[in-house]
Amino acid sequence: MAPLPFALPFAALEVGQHLYWQLGHYKIHGQVFLSSWVVIGALLAVVVIGTRRMERDPSGVQNLLEFLWDYLRDIAREYIGEKAYRDWLPFIGTLFLFIFVSNWGGALIPWKLVHLPSGELGAPTADINTTIALALLVSLAYFYAGLSRKGFRYFEYYVEPTPIMLPFKIVEDFTKPLSLSFRLFGNILADELVVAVLAFLVPLVVPLPVMFLGLFTSAIQALIFATLAAYYIGEAVHEEHH
Repeated sequence: MAPLPFALPFAALEVGQHLYWQLGHYKIHGQVFLSSWVVIGALLAVVVIGTRRMERDPSGVQNLLEFLWDYLRDIAREYIGEKAYRDWLPFIGTLFLFIFVSNWGGALIPWKLVHLPSGELGAPTADINTTIALALLVSLAYFYAGLSRKGFRYFEYYVEPTPIMLPFKIVEDFTKPLSLSFRLFGNILADELVVAVLAFLVPLVVPLPVMFLGLFTSAIQALIFATLAAYYIGEAVHEEHH
């Protein structure tokens, strides 16, 4: 192929500084992996503590885990359906818990106290790479759900009720992960920036209400992401949608 007459700089555009790890010919954002491992470690610790000594009358961490399990089970059952929700409950629950703890970790953990050679730590969901990866996982999940349950009949969805709908439904498949990723990324990043600016201008007083509001919206964003993931999977497996 002939070289382009001009360089396209878009792939080189970046926001802020990053800690890069070299993996073969690829560079990955090290600070995203570090903060993600902290979140995963915290989740594993809570699960181990809450399930180490199971009691018939739950209390403490076990009670919290059972409450979350029941709540997420109701979401999965409502949007995916009675027949298929059990297969997808672990996926929906993992999405919600990872996003929820990531969002709250960005607001509560003083990441900036950890000094890196370059870049800085923060909530994994405040990085566009994380949110796009999560959204692509959701896309793969609902494609797999539809194909595993219906086989090639799943593609009838694209030409119903008329073949004219084919290009629109293909575009819809691209917009689903885009909307999921940018909604989550934009809200979390905006919340962190607002708190940082207010803390710089009016320290200790004004940022506190905004921080509490950020904790609430962070939880809502995790719930929205998990609910939409369940809805998309349910849309793929329900026979009445095709």
